[in-house]
Amino acid sequence: MTNISGYHAHLYYDATTLPQARAICEEAARVLPVQMGRLHERPVGPHPDWSCQLAFAADALNDVLPWLAMNRQGLVVFLHPLTGNELADHRDHAVWMGAVRPLKLELFGG
Repeated sequence: MTNISGYHAHLYYDATTLPQARAICEEAARVLPVQMGRLHERPVGPHPDWSCQLAFAADALNDVLPWLAMNRQGLVVFLHPLTGNELADHRDHAVWMGAVRPLKLELFGG
């Protein structure tokens, strides 16, 4: 099995759901072992929508994934492992909660 060093969960939102996304991410950072990134108000990297990253250790997945599933309030969550192969992590090993969005995989050579 490939070594997973951690995970990133990206919560997607737009101008109308920004306050909702902020509250979800801040609550996640308060109750879970996650590091909250910036709330981007434009697409960043491979992400097609505004997003906020929650980074966490591999051993926290069993706590973070169900919490996000139950608390995403209808927003899309894209979750992927960190294995050192960004293309595979984003394309092949991802978990989507809500609508699957088209990532800009060409950034990783895909």
